[in-house]
Amino acid sequence: MSAGKVQLALDRIAICLTAVCVVHCAAMPIALTLIPALAGSLVGEERFHSFMLWLVLPSSAVAVTLGCRKHKDVAVVVMGLLGLGLLVYAAFYGHETFGEWGERALTVAGGGILSVGHLRNYLLCRKESCTH
Repeated sequence: MSAGKVQLALDRIAICLTAVCVVHCAAMPIALTLIPALAGSLVGEERFHSFMLWLVLPSSAVAVTLGCRKHKDVAVVVMGLLGLGLLVYAAFYGHETFGEWGERALTVAGGGILSVGHLRNYLLCRKESCTH
């Protein structure tokens, strides 16, 4: 598989993983109210953010790096770093710093920024028909 195809696949994977995080953060308060048994599962625990981070960090870093080597779009780098930074901060310090709702907001903001960066990276690569 060429580097270009790897980058496109990683952008897609990272966008999907970020969407899972956003849905998790948005839906969990409602789901926990309706189905209290979820509170003890991996889905309901704070460890979920750390788990997802282990998936999002490498796929995002590789995808953004491969894409930016070719089209050198500064906005992609800024959105990638900002989004990842917010996600990391939210996972490790968000709850203590901002409380539960602040942590969720920070995670959703970081995920949204990261997703937009990946989408931009993906579209730039498709537009240019990159072969990197």
